[in-house]
Amino acid sequence: MAEVTRAPKVYDVCIIGSGAAGGTAAKILTEGGLNVVMLEAGGPLNPAQDFKEHVWPYQLPHRGAGVGGKASADFGEFLAPNGSWEIEGEPYTTAPGSKFRWFRSRIVGGRTNHWGRIALRFAPVDFRSRSTDGMGDDWPITYEDVAPYYDKVESYIGVFGTKENVPSAPDGIFMPPPKPRCTETIIKKACDKLNVTCIPSRMAIITQPHNGRPACHYCAQCGRGCVSASNFSSSQVMIPAAEKTGRFTLITKAMVREIIVGKDGKAQAVSYIDKSARIEKKIYAKAFVVGASACESARLLLNSKSAMFPDGLANSSGVVGRYLTDSVGSSGGGVFPQLAKMPKHNHDGVGGMHMYMPWWKFDRKNDFLRGYHIEFGGGRSMPGVGEFDDLCEVVEGYGASLKQRCRDVYGTYIGFAGRGEMIPNENSYCEIDPDTADEWGIPVLRFHWQWSDNEIKMARDMQETFRAIVEAGGGTYYSKVESDGPNPYGIADGGVIIHELGVVRIGNNPKTSALNGYCQAHDVKNLFVTDAASFVSNPDKNPTLTIMALSWRASEYLLDQAKKGNL
Repeated sequence: MAEVTRAPKVYDVCIIGSGAAGGTAAKILTEGGLNVVMLEAGGPLNPAQDFKEHVWPYQLPHRGAGVGGKASADFGEFLAPNGSWEIEGEPYTTAPGSKFRWFRSRIVGGRTNHWGRIALRFAPVDFRSRSTDGMGDDWPITYEDVAPYYDKVESYIGVFGTKENVPSAPDGIFMPPPKPRCTETIIKKACDKLNVTCIPSRMAIITQPHNGRPACHYCAQCGRGCVSASNFSSSQVMIPAAEKTGRFTLITKAMVREIIVGKDGKAQAVSYIDKSARIEKKIYAKAFVVGASACESARLLLNSKSAMFPDGLANSSGVVGRYLTDSVGSSGGGVFPQLAKMPKHNHDGVGGMHMYMPWWKFDRKNDFLRGYHIEFGGGRSMPGVGEFDDLCEVVEGYGASLKQRCRDVYGTYIGFAGRGEMIPNENSYCEIDPDTADEWGIPVLRFHWQWSDNEIKMARDMQETFRAIVEAGGGTYYSKVESDGPNPYGIADGGVIIHELGVVRIGNNPKTSALNGYCQAHDVKNLFVTDAASFVSNPDKNPTLTIMALSWRASEYLLDQAKKGNL
């Protein structure tokens, strides 16, 4: 009797990654009628079991710091289950002379489970940077192209804020913001003295019931996850919408090795490792959306080599892995004695800032190009392990006297963090390390990194501004930074801000870009990359809102092309 060979199932679309980009694509494509499979390298998420936003430090054996305090390096055991700076069995390398850190997620929803929920639109000028100051490159799309998708994302996920008409920070569709806390009123008054713009922040946290999700209950623990889904995560807002369609299949613990192309030059399948069974499998689809996070997406394309694409899939331009950027970050803070005199009260609110400073010096010549915004916070938040480490370094004594000193200063500190734009440079990129592979046999990335003088000058300006605000508010600035050394003016190492992007950029010219304006590969028309790898520049806005807007836009385009039979 002849053996019957069954053809493998072919999905309409295979999505790689379940975070901001992948989750958005899954919602749009399934609701549009397509049959979608999603591959996630991490495990499933159960908010009721995995989130710890209402767990007290004393309920954990090591007060949340882990054995030997090791968990503190990954933000503590309270953090929503997510990822790590170092993943056992999955190394990455850095080139000699470079310092770069890479935070990777291995869970359904990716880094959206714990991100800061800061939801800022790019400004019109951000899409035209080269035309403005002659550096970097313009995007092939404009703010007007993306604005309708900002509208769609904000309307669906819920973002609070206020309309302020600040040119560097476009207004959106907002819910009412929470009221300022005492720390924010102090800083607002100081900023007013200095003519520094300080406005209610824009955060993907709902302050009103929305699409079946209850309003934020102000426990201020957003980084630990949110059982009520009052803050946004792909795992609780995007993926459930896809699941409701009945056209969505989620495969977890699936480490994708490569994308396979057929004789026609189109992507045909993905080869992935079933991490539980430790065997290799394939998934076939008519189109593929890559949203594995920027550098993982570049790694996947670079490892997807074939006779047709010897330098990696969709890389005839040679730009995949190039133009790597992260946000410029520097931080500082000070003590405000008036806070010690405040009656003890609940400082809770959303798990993040109620106010922030958008870039305000856009109308003048500065010592550097582009700009930055400032995030800040303080007050009597939930104490945790390590809260008083810095104090213990400067205060002598121990026992009762040290404990009393900790109580005296608790809640009097306000910290500031600048987030600025890095201009891409030829010395910052990632590539495949020919000598190192992960435990699945997949070659890993090697990072090259270098800040330019422009970013260092920006960090200096951040420090000067932090000090000026603290002193204008009646506080004492305590942060000390060096003007030289490995981190001049406190500039964070590359990757530390976790806004790495730009390594599979969009553009009109196939010789200088990997993707077109709809995040579709120039070389492979049924392949899309919709995460931050597609960005042309890294403005001073946190990238997640723009990731979702671009993924939404690309997904609608994919739907249209699929209906026309063009893929």
